[in-house]
Amino acid sequence: MSDMFDRIDEMERKKEKVKLGGGEDRIDAQHDRGKLTARERIDLLVDEGSFVELNPFIENRGMDYGKAEAPGEGVVTGYAKVYGKLIFLFAQDFTVYGGALGEMHALKIAKMMDLAAENGAPIIGLNDSGGARIQEGVLSLDGYGHVFYRNSIYSGVVPQISVIMGPCAGGAVYSPAITDFVFMVEKTSQMFITGPKVIESVTGAKINSEDLGGAKVHSSKSGNAHFTASTEEEVLQEVRRLIQYLPSNHQEKAPAQPPKQEAGVEERVEELLDIVPVDSTKVYDVRKVIKLLLDDENFMEVQPGFAKNIVVGFGRINGETVGIVANNPKMMAGGLDIDSSDKCSRFIRFCDCFNIPLITFEDVSGFIPGVQQEHGGIIRHGAKILYAYSEATVPKITVILRKAFGGAYVALNSKAIGADMVFAWPNAEIAVMGPEGAANIIFAKEIKESPDPEKTRQDKIQEYRERFANPYIAAGNGMVDDVIDPRDTRKSLASALEMLQNKKKQNPKKKHGNIPL
Repeated sequence: MSDMFDRIDEMERKKEKVKLGGGEDRIDAQHDRGKLTARERIDLLVDEGSFVELNPFIENRGMDYGKAEAPGEGVVTGYAKVYGKLIFLFAQDFTVYGGALGEMHALKIAKMMDLAAENGAPIIGLNDSGGARIQEGVLSLDGYGHVFYRNSIYSGVVPQISVIMGPCAGGAVYSPAITDFVFMVEKTSQMFITGPKVIESVTGAKINSEDLGGAKVHSSKSGNAHFTASTEEEVLQEVRRLIQYLPSNHQEKAPAQPPKQEAGVEERVEELLDIVPVDSTKVYDVRKVIKLLLDDENFMEVQPGFAKNIVVGFGRINGETVGIVANNPKMMAGGLDIDSSDKCSRFIRFCDCFNIPLITFEDVSGFIPGVQQEHGGIIRHGAKILYAYSEATVPKITVILRKAFGGAYVALNSKAIGADMVFAWPNAEIAVMGPEGAANIIFAKEIKESPDPEKTRQDKIQEYRERFANPYIAAGNGMVDDVIDPRDTRKSLASALEMLQNKKKQNPKKKHGNIPL
């Protein structure tokens, strides 16, 4: 018996050594940087006592520089629960070789990802890594390849979430880029392919890590980050919040959650009458509309700081999870440009991957004109929206709040590209272009020859608006299913979602399409 106890004691000592990672001094150094350790982060992310570690004793084989001692191989992997839901995760340990990835570090992550895919559970990666472990040479690069491959192959199989919690450089940023959502901690996390020193030596340009690849840059300029928060604790709470909206895998429906408020979907939302001005030249913030229509006014916006002319995110209507896509007239008159096209296309495809119904709130003046947009590829980028909506087989509902002009009207989930239900408010203007532009072209000769050109122009604009730019022409041709009282929008959406809950549609069998990337 004593022999067994001795062996158990030895096992416990080895486990304690792994738990200490790089040791007390390096743990203190991590804390001094304002950062938590890998295990402290796991404790904040998962339900208390639910974490089970995998492969704690894996060791590297050593290379030309000899076998390096790296407890846990610089990464903690395992499975746990978030709000009772099974998830798999890895947390890179910066106290061991700066979280650098080596052959066995990658093997631990790959084994965890395979288990997650086979068991249909989300993957969460807590990234804090300096990149490839140079001591292991090409084996480190091969290790990255195994992780990238799984990120790609399991895309659309299970949700994949990346949390950037320190400086991530080189190969360390490609894995997060393939995953569905990227979270960053403000001021302590960065992402870049080449760091400031390399950039300075190659190009001569001087820039610090934060300005090059900090949370602010990636959440507003590059669009590489979807969520940010000021502390690690807040970021991990936001990850937990996101998990509540998502199904565990592509074969499940998103989780439902009854609303807390007593007001049912039958109750009219009077405030909607005041938010959207009937005058299509006046601006408003579409987020106010969205929140009034969602359960408990609870909206989890995705990429709020990037491409602000389009708003995307998650909420619930009558308990059911939905994905929201909405033009925001407060920015660029709600027009579509390159960045907003990319932002909404990727969000649409995520929702379709994981059976989340899509609701589109449309108030769009068109695609943004300009040489910069044309030369930057607005044709190709705008086409992604058409492709994403056309390919999506989840329930798709559109509400035209006000303007719906030109190709942008077609792109934003019109009937022609597969919308199940299209509603319009009575003030909606649906046309090839706005009444002002249309009147100038159609009636150019009459306006020019008129004794009072401006009065004639205004008369013709009004004539065009009354004859063409209203919802009833589109409704008369079956492009709009119903013109509704704005106050009844929540009721109409809830009814349509219930009707579409068993929708089954399959696209033609093929290997995969070729989205205009």
